Amino acid sequence: MIGIIGGSGLDNPDILKDANEKEVNTKYGKPSSSLLIGKINGVDVAILARHGRQHTIPPTHVNNKANIAALKEIGCTAIIATTAVGSLRKDIKRGDLVILDQFIDFTRRREVSFHDSFEPHKPTHASMAEPFSKELRSAMNKTCEELKLSHHKAGTVITIEGSRFSTKSESKMFRSWGADVINMSIAPECILANEASIPYAAVAMSTDYDCLFEDVEPVTWDDILKVFKENVNKVTSLLMAAIPKIKE
Repeated sequence: MIGIIGGSGLDNPDILKDANEKEVNTKYGKPSSSLLIGKINGVDVAILARHGRQHTIPPTHVNNKANIAALKEIGCTAIIATTAVGSLRKDIKRGDLVILDQFIDFTRRREVSFHDSFEPHKPTHASMAEPFSKELRSAMNKTCEELKLSHHKAGTVITIEGSRFSTKSESKMFRSWGADVINMSIAPECILANEASIPYAAVAMSTDYDCLFEDVEPVTWDDILKVFKENVNKVTSLLMAAIPKIKE
């Protein structure tokens, strides 16, 4: 079974066949939403809405531990996340997709480990050198090429705390650190998926330019929604075509 974390635009009935809803409770609490379980092109899929079905949960308060644990408990062997991001490069245009390969975690209030303590003399430190699954990324990049979607084969995302957007100085600093795009969600999810030994990948859609460039208006939430709604079909078509490749 493949887990999808995201939700926006993914409730289209044409995407998920034979769908049913499943409530899951974990030892870390309830996930952000019930799981919508069905099939995409014959493959079992579970969809979880990161911020709740009505987008009521701010980034800082998403229970990432429960979300990842819930997907693992129902048998997900891979997770694909979808996310809107701000671009920190002019060549990553609005509507472009980015198949992320690295992150910088600039959050400060998230729980980013399942381990509250270690067994005696058995510390556990997850490797994070290459946090996004090469196999999942390869399947998505190959599919982007087949569908002729405007995409970038790799990119570094910096995840900030939110819910506010960046200052101009912060935006310039993040770009100087090597970040290509910015969002408020991916790093904690990716860290926990790696700890749980679940291959994880993320497809990011560029919706804005943060506030990095003087000749572009700073990001607003309305801008993000507008661009995402105009381009969400790119993400759904990518998922529908890529998921059978992941099964293979």
